[in-house]
Amino acid sequence: MAEAYTEQVEGLLDGGSDILLIETVFDTLNAKAALYAIQEVYEKRGLPLDPREGGIPIMLSGTITDASGRTLSGQTTEAFMISVSHVPLLSIGLNCALGAKELRPYLKVLADKAPFYVSAYPNAGLPNAFGAYDQGPGEMAQQVEEFLASGWVNILGGCCGTTPEHIGAIAAAAAKYSPRPLHEEDVQA
Repeated sequence: MAEAYTEQVEGLLDGGSDILLIETVFDTLNAKAALYAIQEVYEKRGLPLDPREGGIPIMLSGTITDASGRTLSGQTTEAFMISVSHVPLLSIGLNCALGAKELRPYLKVLADKAPFYVSAYPNAGLPNAFGAYDQGPGEMAQQVEEFLASGWVNILGGCCGTTPEHIGAIAAAAAKYSPRPLHEEDVQA
């Protein structure tokens, strides 16, 4: 698995990528294989791992699969975060599987404990019986605005079921708020 990720990382960097995003992580071992590959490629190329030192930033986003609050492999949000915190990530976050309303308690865990920026890009609600997403842009933006008002996020977007109209509504809501500050003890001088 690390070998496959190595090939992808090399291709992305050769293509001029200015950020690497490992997303929709439901198994932390997969994420660790991707992080290992990134670390190996950066070392081989003489790139610093830390984005504050000029490294290509790394974002990581996990997926809480259901109301149990766990990834598919059984980790809680906090355990997931701890499992990958050895790498100086630009951000850690949650995406997919849940809508903004359902993502709320798990996003709060990251906001309270993450030493990195926090990202969230939920689905446009939960899928209906036909697998479509019925939540409109206004309703989704209203639910995401709760994250903003609580000071929980730095990076916002949308996953399954979102459209340019959803992103526009989210951007309009986000314009009214400041991003989540990093915890003071996490900011290096």
